[in-house]
Amino acid sequence: MASIAPATGGHGQLMDNVYRWQRHIYDATRKYFLFGRDRLIAGLDLAEGGTLLELGCGTGRNLDLAARHWPAASLHGLDISAEMLKSAEAKLGARAQLAEGDACAVEADALFGRARFDRVMISFALSMIPAWEAALAEGLRLLAPGGSLHIVDFGDAAGLPAPLRALLNGWLARFHVSPRLTLADRATALAATGRFKVRTRRGPFGYYQLIVLTRRS
Repeated sequence: MASIAPATGGHGQLMDNVYRWQRHIYDATRKYFLFGRDRLIAGLDLAEGGTLLELGCGTGRNLDLAARHWPAASLHGLDISAEMLKSAEAKLGARAQLAEGDACAVEADALFGRARFDRVMISFALSMIPAWEAALAEGLRLLAPGGSLHIVDFGDAAGLPAPLRALLNGWLARFHVSPRLTLADRATALAATGRFKVRTRRGPFGYYQLIVLTRRS
């Protein structure tokens, strides 16, 4: 596994502290509230031999599912937590190239031997990255012409009753999760530059938001 020292000070250590033990039960527990991930993966539409990078790959759960959908694709994953990457390596083996690094400053050539990818996905990671707009910009920078960035993350949950919404947000905060409520607006603004096309979709009750930004050829 390639490794470049993360540039975010103590954030990598914080994530290691959060997930050192949780990583063992992460996949079993998160399936009950990280909705929209399978929908994102099904929409990747990877061509045979295409390249996919996941920023914030965690335990490798999403890359594992992508490998089943597109066994001929070249898969790559980056995470700032060395602890989470232990689980990803055990799950994926040689099916994906993994690296430790900062999603806000990805040295793709050094880590993966390539500078651009056909698809980049970020699944419930922007809400845990303090400089999330920098990570969003990196995801776009790493796209090949015609490539697309696929994002799923928590939404405003406006369709939930207020007490339940407050309970959810309080529980998320315990795990250093902050829903990025301006994400869709930011994606729309990026598309307005003419460099990208954007599709946005809200999950039931606004629980999650699904965004695809495609680089124009």
